[in-house]
Amino acid sequence: MKIGLEHVNVTVADIDASAALLGRLFDWKVRWEGASIHGGRSVHVGTEDSYVALYQPTHQARAEAETYFTTGGMNHIGVVVDDLDAAEKRVASEGLIPHNHADYEPGKRFYFDTPDGIEIEVVSYA
Repeated sequence: MKIGLEHVNVTVADIDASAALLGRLFDWKVRWEGASIHGGRSVHVGTEDSYVALYQPTHQARAEAETYFTTGGMNHIGVVVDDLDAAEKRVASEGLIPHNHADYEPGKRFYFDTPDGIEIEVVSYA
């Protein structure tokens, strides 16, 4: 039995801007978009095998507490790349700040925060 992670779903303030950003950073494409739950809108952006489902509701609220201290909170999304330096240049070119660089077994990584406050870990095992 083959098992893999298909998608993760996150709420964003500007769905079009978020989808475009992820597309520029990771060469992802929009797989689907349309009306969604509670009168909101969804855009699925990613590869043929997996994607991030972006959701924009009609009414939004910011998280009350840091997600690392919230049961059920999403802490970050991990993305694997084959060229960490090139990925970091793309992130920086968008005005985003790479941080928390680490060289660990079996790879290297850095993190950055999207304009919505979603933390993304970029890792390379190359």
